[in-house]
Amino acid sequence: MNLPALAFYMFAILCIGSALGVVTSRNPVHSVLFLILAFFNAAGLFVLLGAEFLAMILVVVYVGAVAVLFLFVVMMLDINFAHLRRGIKQNLLLGGVVGVVLLGELIAVAYGWVAAPKLASVAPADATGHLDNTQAIGAILYTQYLYPFQLSGLILLVAMMGAIVLTLRRRTGVRRQVISQQVGRARSQAVEIVKVPTGSGV
Repeated sequence: MNLPALAFYMFAILCIGSALGVVTSRNPVHSVLFLILAFFNAAGLFVLLGAEFLAMILVVVYVGAVAVLFLFVVMMLDINFAHLRRGIKQNLLLGGVVGVVLLGELIAVAYGWVAAPKLASVAPADATGHLDNTQAIGAILYTQYLYPFQLSGLILLVAMMGAIVLTLRRRTGVRRQVISQQVGRARSQAVEIVKVPTGSGV
């Protein structure tokens, strides 16, 4: 067995194990740490496939931003997870049905990939027949999938604006920053010169 095969099995086993640790860990902080480990192993699998751009995006965006943000939120919020787990037995049947449906979809996608491999998108090649991973993704993303890409950006923009509007609340008794008053104030309102005689200070 050669070195790439050994690396693939190592990354795959660690990725599956860390994914199981995400859903089976009782401590939410441990779940986020297992999620970060799963992202790192998935990035290693992308490197083995020659998709170094996707591996870099997975590490920089998901590990460096999303997973760390999850970790900070979980550590800062005082969430009663025991109270949240009380209704898990009532929703167990619904969760099982959703899991079976998702498993069926994954099996259908895998069967379609094996049965009809020609339907998969193939990156266009240049005159020499060689195209980097970043160039291939850019060529497909900004030509064939340009409108879905723009639509996804618009949806994310609307979601961000909705989150800001939902969290922006005006509460009574809370001092708010007024930029116009800060910029328009005079020097006498901002600076006060006090002359303290020698030896009479605190």
